[in-house]
Amino acid sequence: MAVSQAVTTLCENPNEIFLDAAKLLLTYADNILRYPNEEKYRSIRIGNPTFSTKLLPTKGAVECLFEMGFKEADTHLVLPKSASVERLKLIRESIAAERDRRLHGGQPVQPTARATMASAPESSAAASSQPDTPSPSQPLSLESSMSFVVTLQSNFQHVMLYENPELQQKARNIILHEQLFSTAQHKLTEAKKADPDCKLAIEDFLVLELLRWFKQDFFSWVDCLPCGRCGGPTEISSPLSPTTDDLRWGAQRVENHYCQSCSFSTRFPRYNNPEKLLETRRGRCGEWANCFTLCCRALGLEARYIWDSTDHVWTEIYSVSQRRWLHCDSCENICDKPLLYEVGWGKKLAYILAFSKDQVVDVTWRYSCKHTEVLSRRTRVQEAWLLHTINGLNASRQQSLSPDKKKQLTERLLVELVEFISPKKPKPGELGGRNSGSLAWRLARGETRVADTWTSTQDAGYVFTPTEKEKSDRLLHVRYSATKDQYCRVSNNSEVIQSWDQCVWRKESVFRKVEDDWQMVYIARTDGSSTGRISWKFDLAPADLKIKSVSVMASSQTFHSGKVSWHLQTGQITTEFSGDGKMQSFQSVSGSSEITLIAGLSGGEGETSWQHAQLFRQSLKQTDEPSFEILIHLEDV
Repeated sequence: MAVSQAVTTLCENPNEIFLDAAKLLLTYADNILRYPNEEKYRSIRIGNPTFSTKLLPTKGAVECLFEMGFKEADTHLVLPKSASVERLKLIRESIAAERDRRLHGGQPVQPTARATMASAPESSAAASSQPDTPSPSQPLSLESSMSFVVTLQSNFQHVMLYENPELQQKARNIILHEQLFSTAQHKLTEAKKADPDCKLAIEDFLVLELLRWFKQDFFSWVDCLPCGRCGGPTEISSPLSPTTDDLRWGAQRVENHYCQSCSFSTRFPRYNNPEKLLETRRGRCGEWANCFTLCCRALGLEARYIWDSTDHVWTEIYSVSQRRWLHCDSCENICDKPLLYEVGWGKKLAYILAFSKDQVVDVTWRYSCKHTEVLSRRTRVQEAWLLHTINGLNASRQQSLSPDKKKQLTERLLVELVEFISPKKPKPGELGGRNSGSLAWRLARGETRVADTWTSTQDAGYVFTPTEKEKSDRLLHVRYSATKDQYCRVSNNSEVIQSWDQCVWRKESVFRKVEDDWQMVYIARTDGSSTGRISWKFDLAPADLKIKSVSVMASSQTFHSGKVSWHLQTGQITTEFSGDGKMQSFQSVSGSSEITLIAGLSGGEGETSWQHAQLFRQSLKQTDEPSFEILIHLEDV
């Protein structure tokens, strides 16, 4: 009996195809076992003609390499030195035994699917956005198709790590799961009071609590690490070589965060193993999504890992009560806003694929309201070829599933298909958020907290009121850093509040834009909106205090005909001021007990007019300087 699903799948190939692939796989394995310290035998170039013609098209062959311990590393598959030799021997002996049996007259296992993944079970027929499976066409480019297949297989293999019971238990030991469940139950109870027709389950609220905990309390974002020697700023320089331990945890790449001041290199291994990430608790979107998806599985949530070809990754969670998959971005602490990337961030999407333990699904259409544009950019492989390949992967993975489970997967995919083809028209400022769905679900996600229109008085947002310490010190001092995307309430023991919109009083058609190519970040209007507004409110009356003096530093930048206006409002008095990045004092508001700072964005030219008026524009490397600051000196009423 085969020792792995990959070998079982390989054995399903017809005799000639199996023998060719087996011979090559055994050659790779034997070379490594004979010359364990020779790097050249531990690396396979994806573009190698032998690999691309003998292994890549053969069902189960590349999966066997992954089972042996090979990892994807850009243009190569690499066997880390930390990989288990015993595991490699086990896979090698299983393949060799079947090959010997066939060469000596034994009957091969009857194939249940064609060798090149041509057929798909009924349960995976809807895995792509097209209802029928056409005959596969040749990919547009062999090189492109090989790269795409390896990406598919690598991600499909990687998500199986999340199913390890010991690893899930390790994650549960770290997650404050009892506290999260308790809070989720409380919020579910409150939601049912607010909406008697609430059909949500505790899992829906648990997702939201897990997102909040993960971003605010557990994981941290890395741009450039502080110098490991002097603590000063660093810049990313030429990469460093991974150590044996780095490779053990999937870090094929090690960034060099170099300090110009003391000429010291701080290492930042880009770990790809979620177990290691439970310890390091830091990284960029790859590390965030990887670790967060594991945490979801550890809490019993049905989750899948989402890969976006335009360089982002996130998670989806299946809501049984809502009968649909929910978009969850742990980096942003955002749930169920799938149009965020296209509408909010301005991404030019092409391929977005979902990977779970049971299947691969092309979910691109959930994340786009511009399907024609997306189709025009999907040029790496032909659509029929992609559908054909996905169906083949699913057929292989689902062989051991029960008929009931296969039926469940099919029914879910059909529901997804309907969602994919349904028209999506986000309104300015929504960033793809829902204005449909139950009241309870919108309450849970904070979508009714801020009024829909600027002048509405319903459901006010965040208001700064003095804490006991601020009352005692007669000072309210707040800073915001666009780079870190966090507020620092300096006057309250430097309390940190994550995310630009968590302390906002009102917002209309604005979002935080990160330019990865230019390494800049700022707040701008949403694409398609002619104006945008944002405000912050400070109310001193509950503390029986009034304003003695106010100083404000706000920064804004415009391009072409873009305009930014800043106003300080108290009662019926409105004072305009400049967003020049300099601290400005306002004695005219003395004696007031409430003030509101308002920024308005407008103007600009062409399709990118929304970018021509920006607040708090800052380099991602500029971590120390605030983009916005207000000091309010207080006195008794």
